[in-house]
Amino acid sequence: MKVLAPGLLTTVQDLGRIGFAKQGVSPSGAMDGNALRAANLLVGNDEDAAGLEITSGGMRLEFRKRALIAICGANFSLAISGVALPSWRAIYVEDGSVVEFDDARRGWRAYFAVAGGIDVPTVMGSRSTYLRAGLGGLEGRPLRAGDQLARGRAGAAAQRAMLDSGQSLGPLPFALTGRVLSNPERLYRSGPIRFIPGPQWDMMDEADRKAFVTETFEISTRSDRMGYRLSGRELRSAKGAELISTAVLTGTVQVPPGGEPIVLLADRQTTGGYPMVAQVIRADLGAVAQLRPGNEIRFTEVTIDAAHEALRYVENVVGELKGAEDRAPSRP
Repeated sequence: MKVLAPGLLTTVQDLGRIGFAKQGVSPSGAMDGNALRAANLLVGNDEDAAGLEITSGGMRLEFRKRALIAICGANFSLAISGVALPSWRAIYVEDGSVVEFDDARRGWRAYFAVAGGIDVPTVMGSRSTYLRAGLGGLEGRPLRAGDQLARGRAGAAAQRAMLDSGQSLGPLPFALTGRVLSNPERLYRSGPIRFIPGPQWDMMDEADRKAFVTETFEISTRSDRMGYRLSGRELRSAKGAELISTAVLTGTVQVPPGGEPIVLLADRQTTGGYPMVAQVIRADLGAVAQLRPGNEIRFTEVTIDAAHEALRYVENVVGELKGAEDRAPSRP
């Protein structure tokens, strides 16, 4: 595959570099892990195979051989030879085809998977790109025009996926298969982002705690894969707190001295000394990842039991692509 145009920011990502936090190495990985998992499962890969994370759009990718692909996540305008493509579905593409990712109509990040996965060297057990350290992916950097991407060998599940559709390429340079995730919006709960109180929640005064769950914040332009800085009501009651640096997680909400909350994301640091006032639940991390600078965000507190229930719901949705019993999970 050849990158004709990389778009705003496209990187190779899998589900992350796990087990190296004690060495200070960020997990990185897909910001919206469930979208990457779905794309991989649609083409018959293991769910943690390396794919592409495409931010905002503007990417053009040329295929040198036939391939089975899937694109999940943000609702991009997708096309081959001017013919629109669906997302959340496995698609055959012919050699010579060029897939175009125009602007996202909803969401911010799309995930591209190809049968066999993106074949780049493994670094510390992962193919994910960690931009700040220049690790992993393709030379530790975003993709550029002219880059060549190799595919891995498609496994038995991917080979079965190619046969399952029973379709052949006709006059168009692609063909749809029957492998699809229905109603993918089930992975993205509408409404406020859910959180459980963090270890320093009570360090904020009552007014700031109330503001966190009633005020509307905005994703700042000073946001990236490391974290989303939130503009709006400043939470200053914990300002100046002296804390010993301790471990942070993806989804941890910290409040630095300036009072603007920061939601830590995939390229986060591994420890931090700012008050950790909240923890976004795992089931809602994908919804956060699909927000772009300028979007609004609100929060609502839930219990740990509710967080577990929400995660089970999401896992059931993704599980439909793993041969799980076809049923409609009950929404929490």
